[in-house]
Amino acid sequence: MATVGTVIRQPRAWARPDVATGMFLGLCAVVALVLLRLAILDPRFFFQILVFGIADGAIYALVAIGYTMVYGIIELINFAHGDVFTLGAFFALPLMGALGLTEGKPFTVVTALLLLVVFLVVMTLTGTVNITIERIAYRPLRHAPKLAPLITAIGMSFVLEGLMYLWRGPFTLHFPDLLPGTRWSIGAVGISIKDILVLVISAVLVSLLTVFVSRTRLGKAMRATAQDRDAAQLMGIDINRTIAATFFIGAMLAGAGGIVWGLYFNNVRFDLGFTAGLIAFTAAVFGGIGNIQGAAIGGLIIGVIAAFSDGYISPLWTPVVVFSILILVLVFRPTGILGMRVPEK
Repeated sequence: MATVGTVIRQPRAWARPDVATGMFLGLCAVVALVLLRLAILDPRFFFQILVFGIADGAIYALVAIGYTMVYGIIELINFAHGDVFTLGAFFALPLMGALGLTEGKPFTVVTALLLLVVFLVVMTLTGTVNITIERIAYRPLRHAPKLAPLITAIGMSFVLEGLMYLWRGPFTLHFPDLLPGTRWSIGAVGISIKDILVLVISAVLVSLLTVFVSRTRLGKAMRATAQDRDAAQLMGIDINRTIAATFFIGAMLAGAGGIVWGLYFNNVRFDLGFTAGLIAFTAAVFGGIGNIQGAAIGGLIIGVIAAFSDGYISPLWTPVVVFSILILVLVFRPTGILGMRVPEK
């Protein structure tokens, strides 16, 4: 006869890992069938939306990786990360003006080199801002209850938004349209150089990060710290330096994502990071929080889903769709599509 204790501890049938995974896969199959039907009904519109979604998803992937890296190291959801993404675009605007990058000029090798300079400078600045936040706001709370750094992260998000509001005002700012406007038609689907460049830039940055984490000494230290912080410290790894490096690298990708967003959409606003950051966080959870490749794949998938919601339903409903996905993943597949269960630290 089962005791009361064993009955209480027994999970509900729908919450068991095998049942939850089956339900998650069933939902994915339903979504796939719906998308297939849409593709058959109007293939031109379907594939055009798909192109836009992949480009959007590539930007979300850059932001999602920052979320997943920080969580993998110190189990903190850095809600200020989305605002660092916006800060990257804000840093780029005056720098582009100082370098003479304005609209109406042909895109040349010099333009590409100057844009590279903008990327490097902005990525360094956003990385510096993020390690400053980590040193001032997060490090003193590292051994505090988890709720304290979480609330602090939300507070830092509001601080950054307020500073950007004071800096540039509540207006939607125009970002210089510097990329070539050339478009090609594949069948009835249009693909622009912007779409290709966004995907290429994101793919290159994610690939470089993957090589860095897997091959370099600091990358191995980051993986060791994520696996067992105390054991890594006993083996001589400087935990503070490793965590600061994680915040720096994550912010570099977010800053690059802010520039890419500006170049692609040609506008930026002080509170852009709030919505974009939450969507990127959903992408990180969907792909498997703590998994870099999962965050990149999750970003692409969430970007495509958001684009289809904009095109087939309404942009007003897109946040509802995205956050519904977040809830469903947390309920049925909390480890994400590429995540795996790990022991509680």
